[in-house]
Amino acid sequence: MSQTVGLTRLAYSRVWHHVSASTPHPTLSTIKAPASAVTPPSLGRLASRIAVLLMGKHKPVWDPSTDCGDYVVATGCAALYTTGHKKWRKLYYRHNTRPGSLRSITMDNLMERHGGAEVLRKAVSGMLPKNRLRDKRLARLKAFEGDAHPYKENIVRFGGKAVGSEGWEEAVRAIREGDKDSV
Repeated sequence: MSQTVGLTRLAYSRVWHHVSASTPHPTLSTIKAPASAVTPPSLGRLASRIAVLLMGKHKPVWDPSTDCGDYVVATGCAALYTTGHKKWRKLYYRHNTRPGSLRSITMDNLMERHGGAEVLRKAVSGMLPKNRLRDKRLARLKAFEGDAHPYKENIVRFGGKAVGSEGWEEAVRAIREGDKDSV
């Protein structure tokens, strides 16, 4: 990619993505065989997808030392899906550097106290690189317990349909066919 075409201000612009933790997703599901058995994305798969978007690894201009990632709005965090017994056995630790101050809390207690958004934020934080850009990237994650959020106007849209919602692929195809006809 040439520098005059690829490394432009438009290539570094930030886009808003919407990710739902509660709706079934065909590519992020752990069960793929029958279409009726597709599950919502598990916590790890969802967190890794969000981490890629926050870092900007999906862009052709990605560079590890620059912060070219996008914004991510995660909804439905109250219904986070985990496999196995992680919800009751996974422990989160914290320590304030004083002797004897190690505290631990299980995932279900953390969800009860702070909600599923905090569990998702901790999972995404663990998947981001441990450097100076981590806090800035994590600040671009907007996580909500339900489906309501104040960023509805910022989400990327094609033909009036939000990316990821039902029917957005058809809207993209219609726009592309219209572009081919006009040329």
